[in-house]
Amino acid sequence: MDLIPAPSSAVRRPGEDFPLDAATTLTAPPGLADAERWLRGTLGAATGLPLGPGRPGTGIELVEDDALAAEAYRITVRPGHALLAAGGPAGALWGAQTLRRLLGPDAHRRSPLRREGWVLPGVDLADAPRFGWRGVLLDVARHFLPTSDVLRFVDLLAAHKLNVLHLHLTDDQGWRVEIKRYPRLTGRGAWRERSMVGYRAGGRRDDRPHGGYYTQDDLREIVAYAAARGITVVPEIDLPGHTQAAVAAYPELGNTDVVDTAALGVWTDWGVSHHVLNASEETLRFFEGVLEEVLELFPSEFIHLGGDECPKEQWKDSPAAQARIRELGLANEDELQSYLIRHFDRWLAARGRRLIGWDEILEGGLAPGAAVSSWRGFGGGIAAARAGHDVVMCPEQHVYLDHRQADGPDEPIPVGFVRTLEDVYRFEPVPRELDEAAARHVIGTQANLWSEFMDSARDVDYRAFPRLVAFAEVAWSALPAEPAERDFADFERRLRGHLEVLDALGVEYRPADGPHPWQRWPGVAGRPIEGLPPQR
Repeated sequence: MDLIPAPSSAVRRPGEDFPLDAATTLTAPPGLADAERWLRGTLGAATGLPLGPGRPGTGIELVEDDALAAEAYRITVRPGHALLAAGGPAGALWGAQTLRRLLGPDAHRRSPLRREGWVLPGVDLADAPRFGWRGVLLDVARHFLPTSDVLRFVDLLAAHKLNVLHLHLTDDQGWRVEIKRYPRLTGRGAWRERSMVGYRAGGRRDDRPHGGYYTQDDLREIVAYAAARGITVVPEIDLPGHTQAAVAAYPELGNTDVVDTAALGVWTDWGVSHHVLNASEETLRFFEGVLEEVLELFPSEFIHLGGDECPKEQWKDSPAAQARIRELGLANEDELQSYLIRHFDRWLAARGRRLIGWDEILEGGLAPGAAVSSWRGFGGGIAAARAGHDVVMCPEQHVYLDHRQADGPDEPIPVGFVRTLEDVYRFEPVPRELDEAAARHVIGTQANLWSEFMDSARDVDYRAFPRLVAFAEVAWSALPAEPAERDFADFERRLRGHLEVLDALGVEYRPADGPHPWQRWPGVAGRPIEGLPPQR
C-alpha cells in the first residue's frame, strides 16, 4: 500500500480486506458517471471481473460528499464494501486511480493475467491535492507525436494525478493544429524538409521530411479523453516569436520589408529563429481568426500564447515596425511585444478566457488577468505573484525533464544541468521569499518536456520517467516546504513498487543504473552544462 503520490493520511486495517470476485458490484450516482465508467472499463479489462451495477452499501460504491473539496476524496475499505466519497467528479477520478493502485501493479494492465486473487486492502484513507495546477508540457511541435501516443500520455498523467496537459502546438519547426480558414498552416507549416540530430555542434542531420498535425476532430478527441480522466488540455499558440512555420505558410505575416519571407521554409534547425511576426493590424486579425478556432476546440480557462524568446532584430530593421511603434506611442521594440500580448489578453478576456504566457510577458507590463509560466528560474514568478498575477512555477533548472538525468557518456543526447530523481523530489514550487498573500498566487507547478531530442514516445518515456513520478508527489502531496526535510529514502522505497506499475503500463523509463543499450544515442552531440544550476 505504498502509494505515490503519498495521500494525506492512510491507516491500514489488517484483517478487514475486501476480496473481489465475479459478484462484486460497482455503483455511483449520475454526477460521478465518468469515474464509474473509467473504473469499470479499466478494472474490468485488467481483472476480468464484470463489476456490474449494485445497490448502495455493498461492493465498490462511489458517493458525493459536499463537505469535501472538489478534488478531495476518502476511501474506506471493509469486508464486502469499498466506499469512495468524493467532493466532485475530479475527486472521484483521483480516488478511482487510488483504488486501482491498491489492487497492485497487475490492475494496470489491459488484459487479465489472472481472474482470481484480487483484494482491496482494508484501509481508511483521506486525500486532497496541494496545488490546483499540476501540469506537464508536451512539445509536439519540434517532433510530432501521433494522437494515439498523446492519448497514452494522458493516461500516464492521470495515473499520477496530474491534471493539466499543456500542449505546445506551434513553433518555428512545425505547426500542428488544423485551422480551417488558414489551410496552409498545416498544408505547408506542418512539415519540414529535414531535422537536426542532436545539438548543432555535432553537424548531424536526418534528411527524412518530418511532420504531422492534429485535425480538429483529433483535438476534440484528445480534449474529451483527457476531460474524462480529470485532465484539462491547455493549448499553446506561440507568438510573436517561434513563428517561422506560420510565416513559411503565410509570408505576409513576416517582416517582408526586411527579408524575403516568401523564400522561407519551416525551420530545420533547433534553437530560436529570428523570423518573427510583424505587428500589423492584418496580422492581429489573422491570429484572432486562429484563436477563434482554437477556443472552439479547447474549453480550458487558460490559453497559452507563449511570448518567450522573441528576437527583436527584424523589428529594429523594419521601417514598418518602427512606424508602428511611433503610431502606437511606444518607446521601443520591447513595448511593441507587450502591446501584442496585451491585445490578445484583452481579446481573450472579452471571450471569458485568460491568457497565460512565459515570464517574458512581464516585460513592458502585463494586463491584470494574465498569468505567468515562470521558466527562467523563480524571478519572474516572484515578480508576477507580488504584482497579483497567478503563477505556474516551472523553472528550467529544476523541472525541465528533457534535461539529462545523470552525468556520463551513456546518457542520450545530454542537455542542460544534471537533474536527478532526488533533485526533482526536492524541488519546492513556492519560493520562501513570498509572503502568504503572494504565495496564494502560485496556483501550481509544471514539468516541461521539450522534444528537440525526443522523436518518439519511447524517448519521451525515458526523459520523463521516473522523474515525473517524483514531480507528481511534489505537486500533489503535502511535503515539507524545506526540501532538505523531505524523506527521499522513503520515496525511493515506495518507488521500487511503483516501477512495477510503470512496467505494467508499458513505460520505458530510465533504469536507476543507467540507460538500456537501446535507449542510448552513441555519438550524437548534446549540450550538457557542468556544475550545479542556479537556485533562483
